[in-house]
Amino acid sequence: MDNQRSALMAKAVRFDSYGGVDVLEVRDVPRPVPAAGEVLVEVRAAGINPSEAVLRAGVLADQFPTTFPSGQGSDLAGVVAELGSDAGGFAVGDEVIGFSMRRSSHAEYVTVPASQVTAKPSQVPWEVAGSLFVAGATAYAGVRAVRLVPGDTVAIAGAAGGVGSIAVQLARRAGATVLGIAGPGNDAWLAGHGVVPVNYGDDLPARLRASAPSGHIDALLDFFGGGYVAMAVEDLGVPRDRVDTITDFAAVARFGVQSVGGAEAATAAVVAELADLVARGELEVPIAGVFALGDVRDAYRELELRHTRGKLVLRP
Repeated sequence: MDNQRSALMAKAVRFDSYGGVDVLEVRDVPRPVPAAGEVLVEVRAAGINPSEAVLRAGVLADQFPTTFPSGQGSDLAGVVAELGSDAGGFAVGDEVIGFSMRRSSHAEYVTVPASQVTAKPSQVPWEVAGSLFVAGATAYAGVRAVRLVPGDTVAIAGAAGGVGSIAVQLARRAGATVLGIAGPGNDAWLAGHGVVPVNYGDDLPARLRASAPSGHIDALLDFFGGGYVAMAVEDLGVPRDRVDTITDFAAVARFGVQSVGGAEAATAAVVAELADLVARGELEVPIAGVFALGDVRDAYRELELRHTRGKLVLRP
């Protein structure tokens, strides 16, 4: 039986060197077999994220080296296909949401520790479930890091992106006035979610102050980069311990602001909490596009334009 299982093949994204989207290939690889404490998930949806493009390009090779050939992907949702020993709490056929820490979810099948999956509520669509972990955990951790309380005003850069579109809603749930920095094409979506849209561009600090009920900004979340941290500290006077960025690491070194990201909320419990909000209609995860696994290059080409509202998702 074990020999038969090891002979099974499945499709997965692989790349053999750092580079652009053209290094990505979909190959037939041995179908993974769950070890003790693991589940094998037949993937129904897997989100893609800017961090994966950065890793593939080799920008962070010193901090996060890649072993080739490499897989890709953290987000996943699917159906439990097989259980390893001691993988209690789940049964074959269960619909689950989870995450991989092995760069492996962009595939037809993936093994993950049972502690990294949670039940998928039936009300949560596959595309949303499969793109919830990275963006959701990052938004959750960032909002928590800047300690929002009712009456605060927070500015969020990249407010309509995969992370920002979730963070603006979580910040509103915390009772804050949310100023969403994005392009004008996102004004209606942001306003519809209780966010004050403020378009990026000239005189942004003055326009942010004018949009704040009290005339000042209490916190800033930067999900885009490109100078928003410097603006927060130097132009808006936001306390450094209430500024968080997931992308501008030079500004972290320069200003001593926070760099709290998804790693600080990477638990199945957080995924379950976010999924429950989605199921109850209290959190929307916008889906900007759905691609077949074989179209992974096209998916990343769109992602890397950096103008996507919400999430892009692969459907194996």
